[in-house]
Order: sequence, then structure tokens, then C-alpha cells
Amino acid sequence: MKEISKKENSLLARLANGLLKLKEAMGPETEPVLAGIWTDQSSFVSAIKGLKQKGYKKIKAITPCPIHGLEELLEIKRSWIPWVTFVFGLFGCLFGLWFTWWTSAVDWPLIIGGKPFWSLPAFIPVIFECTILLGALSSVAALLYACGIPSVDPPVLDKDLTSHKFALYFDLKNKKSSSEELEKELLALGAEKIIHSEF
Repeated sequence: MKEISKKENSLLARLANGLLKLKEAMGPETEPVLAGIWTDQSSFVSAIKGLKQKGYKKIKAITPCPIHGLEELLEIKRSWIPWVTFVFGLFGCLFGLWFTWWTSAVDWPLIIGGKPFWSLPAFIPVIFECTILLGALSSVAALLYACGIPSVDPPVLDKDLTSHKFALYFDLKNKKSSSEELEKELLALGAEKIIHSEF
């Protein structure tokens, strides 16, 4: 069996170190959490209301389907992504206006039957498409950035949360109460299972 030289060993160590750094950079930052799992939507919503009445803040939820009024109940702020879409869509519209004017009236003006070099109605489709293209691409890019995607080996609390279960989770930095007290309160509010994990 061939022995690995010091040079090859050093190269392998640097390669392994580089791969670990890449995984850390692409992977999400996790923190210890305590999660309660519910299978009934109404008791899940009631549990959120109960925790809010007891003064808990920064409650995070995972649901398999949209729940009407959940954003207001959890005090989730309006997303900033529509502003990105608006700004880039406006930029795309202005770019379409400038580009169609520049190409037809400045760079390559053609006299066709006495028509003006630049006519807005003729270029509405191009301007519209530039608006939609930049608005859509910027929305996707902003969404990927906001969600921390791509993520290698993302943390999973429970594999059934995308199917039929609901979860409330708290980072354990929450100083409202100890994890034991919080666990008792979640069980008292109808949690069917408690999970200690990193998320």
C-alpha cells in the first residue's frame, strides 16, 4: 500500500478544511430551540393566543398550510420583498423607455413613411417586458437571499410539518422562563410532543 507523502497529506488537509468552510458558509446558522408539535389547527391557534396572553414574544411557527390571521397573531411585519420588486420594476420600465428611444431615434434612426423615429405605442410591449423581467428576477433573488437559500443540509424539526403537523418554537435565549417551564406550558396548551433541537 502506497504511503501518503507529507505534501499530499497537507493538500488533503487543506481540501478538507476548505470543504468544511464551504459547508459552514452555505449552511444556516442554528441555535438551540424548544418546539411544541400539534396536529389540530384550532388547538394550535389557541396555544398561540395563550402564550401571547402570558407575555411570550417572538413566537415562531411552522404550518403545512396558510392560516388566516396568523401573521397578525404572531406580529409578523410586512415583507420588504415587494419594495425590491417595485424598485427594480420601475428601473426596468425606465430602462425600456431609454433603450427603445436610443436604438430607434439615436443609434439607428430610420425614416419610414414620415413616421417619428420614436413612438411610444409601438414600444409598449418592449417596455412592459423589461419591467416584468427585472421585477420578477429581483423578486426571486430577494426571496432566495431572505430565506438563506441555497442551504446545505438545512435543519428539520419534524418531517411531518410539511404534511399535517403544526409547530411553535422558541430559541432558548428567550429569558421569559426556563426551558422546563416553557415545556410545561406548551404541554398544558395541548402540545402532543416536545422537541429539543437546533434550528
